Amino acid sequence: GGGGFSSDIAHAVLTDSQAQDNLINNITTTLREKNYYGLDIDFEYIYPYDRESYNNFLRRVIETFRPLGYSISTALAPKISADQQGLLYEAHDYPVHGELADHIILMTYEWGYTYGPPMTVAPINQVRRVLDYAVTEIPPEKIMMGIPNYGYDWTLPYTPGTAARTISNVGAVDLARRVGAQIQFDQTSQAPFFNYYADDGRQHEVWFEDARSILAKLSLANEFGLGGVSYWTIGRFFPQNWLILNEVYDIIKVL
Repeated sequence: GGGGFSSDIAHAVLTDSQAQDNLINNITTTLREKNYYGLDIDFEYIYPYDRESYNNFLRRVIETFRPLGYSISTALAPKISADQQGLLYEAHDYPVHGELADHIILMTYEWGYTYGPPMTVAPINQVRRVLDYAVTEIPPEKIMMGIPNYGYDWTLPYTPGTAARTISNVGAVDLARRVGAQIQFDQTSQAPFFNYYADDGRQHEVWFEDARSILAKLSLANEFGLGGVSYWTIGRFFPQNWLILNEVYDIIKVL
């Protein structure tokens, strides 16, 4: 697995009804104590042979929580075809989840990631490919397009196995100002980036999100008639983003 996800733990839960009972009971307690609006099911790196078990688990969750008035969404890997290979993709069943859940959050990010080569986290051209496929399997009004609220700082030359540093979007702009770097904008991926030299003489490359890249993503969601967007994560301060959202949408509630 990756990012704290475990294929084996997922398999254990998906094949053990008692474990599922415990998990559902714990979720029920949390929803009530926190007065939450709903829940998002996000199992990643599921073994391909657990695909139907995952679908059945989702059915159980919905049978339990929908009658109580909760909204249920699932987070799905960014697929571009039904038969896409790979541990991240194969057990994520777009048509079944699209039929069952109230909303589908597409994790349309992490093309640029911690252990990969320098590139934007969510290139608009790649996100478009995912949406082209997704809307053939899932009602567009159910789809929430994932938007990353972070970037990465890579040390150059990139060496496979080395880790990029996660950076907030505000942190990226502050860094560019501090080192005197000129922020550029890549038209193909619709994302900002810059290069700089660190104190040790090594060159770095930083990709992040700004008002222009967010507006491009919101425009794409609008073009496809999606239900909305979903940010990962909301814990990082990003004032440019809220200015854009205020311009584009009527804000109903601020948490």
